[in-house]
Amino acid sequence: MSRLLLPRRKVLQLMGAAGAGALAAPRAAFGQALTPATLQLSWLHSAQFGGSYIALDRGIWEAEGLDVTLLPGGPNAPVEPPVVAGTALMGISAADYAGPAIMEGAPFKIIAVAMQKNPFTICSLPANPVNTPADLVGKRIGMATTNTPILQAICTFNDVDFNAITIVPTQYDAAPLANGEVDCLLCWLTDLPIALTLRGIPNVTMLLADYGYSVHSQTYIVTDDSLANRRDEVIRLLRGEIAGWNAYREDTDAAAELTVAMFPDLGLDLEVQKLTASEQIKLMFSPLTDEFGFGWWTDETVAENVATLAAIGITVTPDIWDRSILEEIYA
Repeated sequence: MSRLLLPRRKVLQLMGAAGAGALAAPRAAFGQALTPATLQLSWLHSAQFGGSYIALDRGIWEAEGLDVTLLPGGPNAPVEPPVVAGTALMGISAADYAGPAIMEGAPFKIIAVAMQKNPFTICSLPANPVNTPADLVGKRIGMATTNTPILQAICTFNDVDFNAITIVPTQYDAAPLANGEVDCLLCWLTDLPIALTLRGIPNVTMLLADYGYSVHSQTYIVTDDSLANRRDEVIRLLRGEIAGWNAYREDTDAAAELTVAMFPDLGLDLEVQKLTASEQIKLMFSPLTDEFGFGWWTDETVAENVATLAAIGITVTPDIWDRSILEEIYA
């Protein structure tokens, strides 16, 4: 996909909200040649990446001296290969994808974490709710069988008998729950529960992250070579991303409206995008980010990730996380 061509707008808000005041002042780039930089998204365009769209639309990256290209991902567009190949300076991945790739020799590091909580959730209906892992016993759960290790892990962490749960292979659709074919669904907080809500069907969600499933999602990855030789560009790209997400937090409806306006040919539903944007806030900001800034993590959260990944069969070490870029930005 070619670079998004948008009208330039005045930079109304470079630094956004909470935590942004700690950022170093952006480089003045007006009248200077902009440096090309590509950010590879992890999925198709939607409000899931609303902070990036704000950074582009408001000229935040332009003020950083960057001409940024946002490339969509998708089922046939994995994030890691273009980052390794150098066609993308930075990519948005997840610890359970990036970790195995790194352990197999991919030369990159995780430098920031957008989702402080993993988005996987158990969605059920109020008449037969799953409020805690113990409530899964005796339930029929609709899910992709490839996610079985995730369900096994949450059962192990919470002393639940995995064999007392019936797995029903389903497509990624809310209909089986709405129609009574299953009692609950394993899905992301920001999609199937929203589909039910927009159909007028009340639902209950239980985030797996609240019960021990600690896997960083929407993580930013760059190669070791970029950390060494394009470090300034990496800092400017991530600094603009941080400013965009801080602004997103201030007005999620505006972020959803911008998303729909930027991609008129994708048929995005505004109400879906608004709900996606507001629900995502629960995952991306926390007391940790309020204290240290968007994208932050601690040694403790990395240790939790390593332990959770081991439980689903992925062996990684803490050194695949590199906080030095964030430390420079927030210094």
